[in-house]
Amino acid sequence: MDREKLMKMATAVRTGGKGSVRRKKKAVHKTTTTDDKRLQSTLKRIGVNAIPAIEEVNIFKDDIVIQFLNPKVQASIAANTWVVSGSPQTKKLQDILPQVLGHLGPDNLDNLKKLAEQIQKQAPAAAAQDDDDDVPDLVPGETFEAAAEEDKAAAS
Repeated sequence: MDREKLMKMATAVRTGGKGSVRRKKKAVHKTTTTDDKRLQSTLKRIGVNAIPAIEEVNIFKDDIVIQFLNPKVQASIAANTWVVSGSPQTKKLQDILPQVLGHLGPDNLDNLKKLAEQIQKQAPAAAAQDDDDDVPDLVPGETFEAAAEEDKAAAS
């Protein structure tokens, strides 16, 4: 082996300074567990209580919705703190609107009207762009059956 290569390997496994013990592998400490423990202790200090039997949480932000299915929800009303933990899914508001419509109360009727107006404003612009994808109109006087019969006659 090359002396330079050997020195390079020796410095790669040394965890301390000159004269320290060589380790075969650097120990990688995971801080996520300590962060989680610290968060849990802070929440416990605030006095958060678990709220059971919540099937879905939707967080609305502009035109997107962050949706949690079967989340773990904790709340402290005195501290005005809500903790929602679980796996989030980001969806567009238009996709989730039929599901959420039943949950909205009369308070949100004005917001829903504003949203409907925004969607209607966006729809004509989108319809103008999608004209190329439409099925073309038939030529007057021609039918598919007639064209198929002409093809059969030409083939034989």
